[in-house]
Amino acid sequence: MFELIQFWSDLSPLAWFGWKLLQTLCFVLPLALLVAALVLADRKIWAAAQMRRGPNVVGAFGLLQTIADALKFFFKELIIPAGSDKFLFILAPVIALVMAFVAWAVIPVAEGWVLSDINIGVLYVLAISSLGVYGIIIGGWASNSKYPFMGALRSAAQMISYEVSIGFIILTVIMLTGTMNLTELVQAQEGGFWNWHMFYLNFSNPIHLLLFPVMFYMGVLFFISALAETNRPPFDLPEAESELVAGYQVEYSSTPFLMYFFAEYVNIMLLCAMMTILFLGGWYAPIDVGFQFLPPFFWFFAKCAFLFFLFAMVKAIVPRYRYDQLMRLGWKVFLPTALAAVMIVATFVTFFGNGAT
Repeated sequence: MFELIQFWSDLSPLAWFGWKLLQTLCFVLPLALLVAALVLADRKIWAAAQMRRGPNVVGAFGLLQTIADALKFFFKELIIPAGSDKFLFILAPVIALVMAFVAWAVIPVAEGWVLSDINIGVLYVLAISSLGVYGIIIGGWASNSKYPFMGALRSAAQMISYEVSIGFIILTVIMLTGTMNLTELVQAQEGGFWNWHMFYLNFSNPIHLLLFPVMFYMGVLFFISALAETNRPPFDLPEAESELVAGYQVEYSSTPFLMYFFAEYVNIMLLCAMMTILFLGGWYAPIDVGFQFLPPFFWFFAKCAFLFFLFAMVKAIVPRYRYDQLMRLGWKVFLPTALAAVMIVATFVTFFGNGAT
């Protein structure tokens, strides 16, 4: 079947376009459904942490609550402020949502399950995630209001600060594997959890055990930086309801607000997927023996679900940082330690080779 589709794809540009469109829909539709599931899970976890029920009325166990909320936003009146730049006001949430989805083009969820298996997949994700901040900046500026503009400025400073640290954290993984292809990064971790970059317990070459605390710390730093990159608590300073009345999105309602909300959760899933690929073995099981009956994508989504659970728990139990604390953590803690880790890993790779040697 797949050979026939590949034949028609090679033969006809129209067939190739149709095949790529089908692949894209197979990624976009599940992502859209996952967003609905994650919003419900986020609310349920937060409720459990506060010893209450959470959504439990609409549908069995509240399973249709997210769908009801989405329909409510669809049918709300779209209000555009009189003094705003109307074109940019509408364009901003579209940019945020499109960039969130486009980044998934290079994410492999299993062996061969990827839209575009390019050799610079890491650079692609970093580039697209950097463009996503424009949706927030443009929305804050186009609203022609001081609170959205302050939220947009905060978001720009915050995302730039932590993207620098994320870049150096990812560089340590790239130096260990010698590739920026996301599929190859996962394949380098085959064989069990002791080969995952988060743990890096290479017993065949004991000298590499010294890298275990460095790589484990890099994994923790990536997780915390992902919280800041997605504006999640305790780093939700661009929104900060108690200070900026929802920040950059305070003037938005109806579908544009829903698009911002949607983009935020797609980005959260993206960074959970990136941490799974970079540090937690991607679609490989923690132990190879005894788990062959489970499909590879099950492990990928199980790891992403666990990371999202941690995202939700942090939101429930950690108080919001002050803005000066946020900047100090990014520039005076994360950046120097990430640079030190790059130097340590570079030294090991130079003198002792990577984990495969």
